[in-house]
Order: sequence, then structure tokens, then C-alpha cells
Amino acid sequence: MISNRSAKILQELLQGKTMPASSVKLALFETLITEGILLKKGRIKKTIQLLDPKGLHVYLKNQYQINDLEAYIKALEDKDSLRATLVKVAGDSKIKRTRTFKGFLINSYDPLEATLNKRPFLVNPSPGSFLFMYDFQIFIPPVDSTIIGVENSENFRFIEKQAYLFKDLKPIFVSRYPQNQSKDMLQWLQSIPNKYLHFGDFDIAGIGIYLNEYKKHLQEKATFFIPPNIDQLLEDYGDRHRFDIQKENFNPNAICEKKLFQLFKTIQQHKKGLDQEFFIKNH
Repeated sequence: MISNRSAKILQELLQGKTMPASSVKLALFETLITEGILLKKGRIKKTIQLLDPKGLHVYLKNQYQINDLEAYIKALEDKDSLRATLVKVAGDSKIKRTRTFKGFLINSYDPLEATLNKRPFLVNPSPGSFLFMYDFQIFIPPVDSTIIGVENSENFRFIEKQAYLFKDLKPIFVSRYPQNQSKDMLQWLQSIPNKYLHFGDFDIAGIGIYLNEYKKHLQEKATFFIPPNIDQLLEDYGDRHRFDIQKENFNPNAICEKKLFQLFKTIQQHKKGLDQEFFIKNH
């Protein structure tokens, strides 16, 4: 495999540019010099230039199966390059990390009738298991259900033990992890009319995650879940160390949810934070 940096240097050499020898101190370039494809010259400030363009194309094709250097560079820089594209440009589907596995996890403690590809679909995972929604673009939840985003994996695993928190709702739970799937989840949330409720940690970091990753994209569709007795819970069970090590990555004055702003002020007042896992252990 040729790195993106090396490929770009070769592309510049193909365009007739001369490069400082100090920028190409790699085994690949030394080999190309030995092969007579590149030329190193100069005594004090040594430079590298391309001597045999045709020879370089033949070398890249024979040694790395790179038929088109420009297409190879574009494929490396495109985070969503399909494996098939990489095979075409380099004959190697593993030259970079590819993202061909889309979707996100869903969970529920009550059976819910949804629609998948215009067909009835029952959301009813057995205890200890989740559903992975691959074709999320054609997954339509019940219109009267609330989508609850769960920040931590343990809460998502034992969501039935927290049903008392959401007794007035018809919830479908979605997981923020693995995080490389979170954009799929956000895209899905933006495409459906359902309300989104964020269930995260009750600390500065938890508020930041909600505001920066969800609220700014979902706007009025999104709210932050706050238990009615959170003030007392923070006072009795909050962790001061969590508060001390966290920094704000948002503007508190821009918080438009009154209850969330009050939560922020309460956290500041007590100088404590509370993990959402608390609600598993203390019910």
C-alpha cells in the first residue's frame, strides 16, 4: 500500500514539480531512484524530480495495482469509498478503512409495531439482545412513539430496568454507540416526525453531547430527559470529581430549553455530576 502523502508527492512529480529530497525519505522513493524512475540531484540542497513518467505508471501498476493515481488518491480521501471502488483503482479492497456497514442499534422493553420497507415489522428484541437496523432509511416507527437516545451502553443493555422513568411514553431506544454509526441515526431522526428524547449523563459533558450532536440538528424535535427529583439526586449522590474534570464546550446562554438551563444551573450550584447508570442500580 502507498500512503496518501506518498501518492500526492508522486502526483506532484508527475505534474513536473521538483521536490526537496528531505520530503521523500521513504523506501519507496529510494527504490524509484534506484530503478531510474526518479532522479536525485544537487550537492547541498538535494532535490527529486521525475525522470521516467511511463516507467512510474508501469511500476505503480505492477507493484501496487494502481491504474490511476489520481483516482487512488480520491479513494483514500473519501471516507465513504466503497470497497468496489478501491478494487477498481488499486486492486486492493483493504488499502483503507471502508464503511460499508451502516445502521444502528435499537431496543425496546415492550413490543412495538413498526414498518420496514412498507411491511409490518415488530420491534421486540428478546432480553439480552438488540436489533440492528441496517436499512434505516425504510424503517418507520409508530407515529406515536418517542425515540429515546441512550448515551451509555449499560443503560441501553438494561433498559427494561429503567422503564419506570418512561411510563408515560411509548419508547423506542436507540444507541449512540458504536459512535461511527451515529450519523446514520441522526439522518434517520431527521427524516421522521417523531420526537427525540435524549437520555444521558447529568453533567457538563452530557449536556455538551446533547447540544452539539443532537439539538443543533434536530432543533425543536429534541429535548433532554430530566428526572423530576434531579436536584436532590445531585445533592445526595452526585460526584464532585466529575464536575471538576469537565469543561464546557457550549454557550450556556444559548440553551433554549428552560428545564435544561435549570439543570445546568443546578449542576453548577452543587458542583457535581451524576452518571445515568445510577438509575439502573437505584431502582
